[in-house]
Amino acid sequence: MDGESAHDLFQSREGLTYNDFILLPGHINFGATDVDLSTRLSRNIPLKIPVVSSPMDTVTESKLAISLALQGGIGIVHYNNTIEAQVKEVRKVKRFENGFITDPVVLSPDHKIADIDTIRERDGFSGIPITADGTLQGTLIGIVTNRDIDFEPNRDRPLREVMVHGPDLITAPEGLSLNEANRILRESKKGKLPIVDRDGCLVSLVSRTDLKKNRDFPEACKDERKQLRVGAAVSSRPEDRERISKLVDAGVNVIVIDSAQGDSVFQIETIRHIKDNYSIDVVAGNVVTAGQCQRLIDAGADGIRVGMGPGSICTTQDTMACGRAQATAVYHCARYCRKFDVPVIADGGISTTGALAKALCCGASTGMMGSMFAGTHEAPGEYFYKDGVRVKKYRGMASVEAMARGGGKRYLYDDNSVKVAQGVSGLVVDKGSTVDLVAYISQSLRQSLQDVGRRTVKDLHDALESGELRYEQRTVSAQSEGSVHSLMAYEKPVLGVRDNQ
Repeated sequence: MDGESAHDLFQSREGLTYNDFILLPGHINFGATDVDLSTRLSRNIPLKIPVVSSPMDTVTESKLAISLALQGGIGIVHYNNTIEAQVKEVRKVKRFENGFITDPVVLSPDHKIADIDTIRERDGFSGIPITADGTLQGTLIGIVTNRDIDFEPNRDRPLREVMVHGPDLITAPEGLSLNEANRILRESKKGKLPIVDRDGCLVSLVSRTDLKKNRDFPEACKDERKQLRVGAAVSSRPEDRERISKLVDAGVNVIVIDSAQGDSVFQIETIRHIKDNYSIDVVAGNVVTAGQCQRLIDAGADGIRVGMGPGSICTTQDTMACGRAQATAVYHCARYCRKFDVPVIADGGISTTGALAKALCCGASTGMMGSMFAGTHEAPGEYFYKDGVRVKKYRGMASVEAMARGGGKRYLYDDNSVKVAQGVSGLVVDKGSTVDLVAYISQSLRQSLQDVGRRTVKDLHDALESGELRYEQRTVSAQSEGSVHSLMAYEKPVLGVRDNQ
């Protein structure tokens, strides 16, 4: 049999990166469209695609998390901010697509149009039910939408004068199905449908925009309440226990403990605190050895994040002389975690779709990416021009710039200690929308799995375990040969740009 198994490949005394090996092709007897990329982030968090965004302050806030969840992945909101700011970003994701919105924002008839302006600025929506006392589960008396107030010059006008009420107010009874609520919305041509109980008190709300989102994004990653899934990062510091509590109250689906070196008593205590007090999955890390994985799994971790220093803006391995080559780290950690049915997240070193495919072939269930999504329209930050190129800032969370805003929390620094930077700041080019980018990534992965003859991520991992999946190391010359070469000049391909010709 040509090539070698993963077991033989990674027994080398040398650490291997994704560039150091290549997968040998398998037999193709199915189309790329038949490949199913479904996987898991953690024990209880399924994903339609193995795509996760990194909790970095130049990568993941609500806009990016929403976009990834709509397409079947998940975003992890960073914590380089106040508790209130992070909770606000999580709530934006949870409110974006709700099915039945069981906790809608409610106002009284005495509130002003200006109050809706504030809500629109804060939460991004403005269809507000009006109850007699301005409380949830109060008697519904009207509703205000954009069309009622958009061209009203007097923003101090009370809502009782502009709200839809009486026979024009369309409602539906408590207990109907979401399909039936959607039918009423379609027939009534209204933007919002309040759901009321027998006494006329507000119970929930259904939005027409959700119908469009269900149509346009059928593979969206949603929880049991039909809300988009989202994760949030926290540190292992005791003061972040308040942050954890507020995030759980906001509806976050998974907590990611964000530590540069996750094998610590501090992280173990944090895992146990979360598992003892909340019914929520916890992703622990970062780690690079099986022994580190064991201690975190024993503490209750539901997912393991693997990687120390492989990121494009990370200097941990140079600065700390500690870490591991990423492909080797992913293989050994995933092999151990598989025994306990704990998924592994390959974090760092994924600068191309081929690297993400290789991470899956090393046993990872998902890939966490920062530089891949930095510079997209949905990433935080403003565009500006550098030497005629449209760019955004991208920085490591251990860069001097990020630590000045609190990024040092993941490195266990004391407030008064000397801080050693383990990352840098830089610029990334405008990559366009993540809608195009994720479509490109997903199609590339489907074709990669097709080339090695595997229909699903599970099939891929089974072939890895059995030795059917074959690998071959590459020399520097082979790596050069496998990339663009022997041209006087060439234009580098841009991720996310699809050929429509």
